[in-house]
Amino acid sequence: MSYQSIVQWSLHVWLLPAALLVVLPAQAQSTTDVPTVAAASDLQFALEDIAARFRADTKLDVKLVFGSSGNFYRQIEQGAPFQLFMSADEGFIFKLADLGRVEDRGALYAVGRIVLFAPHQSSFKPDAQFKGLKSALTNDRIKRFAIANPEHAPYGRAAEQTLRKLGLWSSLQPKLVLGENVSQAAQFATSGSADGGIFAFSLALSPAVSKLGSYVLIPAETHDPLRQRMALVKGANISARTFYNYLQQSGGREIFKRYGFVLPSEI
Repeated sequence: MSYQSIVQWSLHVWLLPAALLVVLPAQAQSTTDVPTVAAASDLQFALEDIAARFRADTKLDVKLVFGSSGNFYRQIEQGAPFQLFMSADEGFIFKLADLGRVEDRGALYAVGRIVLFAPHQSSFKPDAQFKGLKSALTNDRIKRFAIANPEHAPYGRAAEQTLRKLGLWSSLQPKLVLGENVSQAAQFATSGSADGGIFAFSLALSPAVSKLGSYVLIPAETHDPLRQRMALVKGANISARTFYNYLQQSGGREIFKRYGFVLPSEI
């Protein structure tokens, strides 16, 4: 199997808001009322936790589909039946707003960060100056290095910008293993399929990922800000709207912060 191959995978979970409960019908939510949320894959673990709290607070559910923001943008542009889009790049929301596919220009919900990660068996140890990676490259000890595909994954673009700024892009480019999204890049970097990689801080903070290696937070000035924005797709139902509002309340924001996201109020 080629490491450059792209594999789509998705997870299903989510939550919604307490502030709007007064406008919701009293009867149980029907299956047809469960909205599908297109969520950037860096949100995987944070949204699972938010979903659990949302269900407990509202007795409502959402169906989560995780993937690359660029792919979701194209699907929504072509009429895919999502009701809420949570992008890792606010530019995709703005484009959809200009096309009339979403209700407005949405809301900024977080700013993401990236990490340099190495599995336990790797030939280098992560450090903020990338000295270990540079040394391993010089000694030809790096065979594969994982990032998300920069063509449609915002976290992949941030990884490329960082590597270019540090003068490592030309050396690493032939060794790159490209994930379809940042979660797949993390999977490659942690599973031994690569000697290391760059992916979302929010994924590295999960115990399931952090136990597989070591990582260091990459300075934010090495790449463009990962401003993450969400918007309701035209025709979104009341459950989707409730969830949209819930994400902007203290319960949702507390979980975003726990997973390393910078909140809009902190910018």
